[in-house]
Amino acid sequence: ACICEKNKRVTSCRQANGVCWCDSVGSGVSVNCDTLTSKCLLMKAEMTGSKSGRREKPKDAFEDTDGLYDPECENTGVFKAKQCSGNTCWCVNTAGVRRTDKHDADLKCNRLVRTTGIIVEMKHAERNAPLNTESLKKFFRETIVNRYMLDGRYITSVLYEKPYITINLKQNSSDKSSGDVDIADVAYYFEKDVKGDSIFHNNILNVSIDNEELRFEKTVVYYVDEIAPEFSMKSLTPGLIAVIVVVIVAIVAGIVVLVSSNK
Repeated sequence: ACICEKNKRVTSCRQANGVCWCDSVGSGVSVNCDTLTSKCLLMKAEMTGSKSGRREKPKDAFEDTDGLYDPECENTGVFKAKQCSGNTCWCVNTAGVRRTDKHDADLKCNRLVRTTGIIVEMKHAERNAPLNTESLKKFFRETIVNRYMLDGRYITSVLYEKPYITINLKQNSSDKSSGDVDIADVAYYFEKDVKGDSIFHNNILNVSIDNEELRFEKTVVYYVDEIAPEFSMKSLTPGLIAVIVVVIVAIVAGIVVLVSSNK
């Protein structure tokens, strides 16, 4: 027996050739505990827990877009392009985020569209003086590289404008090697850490800048896909339309899906 340090939502752990392997809760897929578990398998495990009443959904999750759902995963752990709940189906990107309107079971999702960019925006609690920018950048870069094992070249920037911290990740399919962790998995682990619901086994993330603990009031995650999402404007709320328009102007690409939740 062994302990899966990078995923607490597992069972039946065993040692094989010096590596700890465990079965992911809900799917039974074997996962390598030396690296991050895919977001699809993590969501499925979390839904298994919530069905038994052990966990509530975040109160501010958009249930019809990016809330927690019970996903269908490939044997490799990646999301299937088409996801369904009963007879209602939709297409997702590699981060598992809905990128089409909801349809009936006849919906065709030709392929799983890659999420090439992720923007994590955090608002920290009120404080009198701003944080030291260089210390903040150093902390988040080192955390993402060391804790989540993401190659530093995929971190395009860490920006700070009190009270907002923005982390930009970019990973094209042509850049990603077979041994690299996926930015969607990194963002999911990071979001869970920031909200105090760590996936790691007995390893809580302490966000401390210059020996001062930092607390967050809100976290917003934007997903940028290699192909534009296929939403009809009537299915979007005015607020979400405004956000998408702003991000289109800001990043030119105009390929955005939004996840928003409060801690």
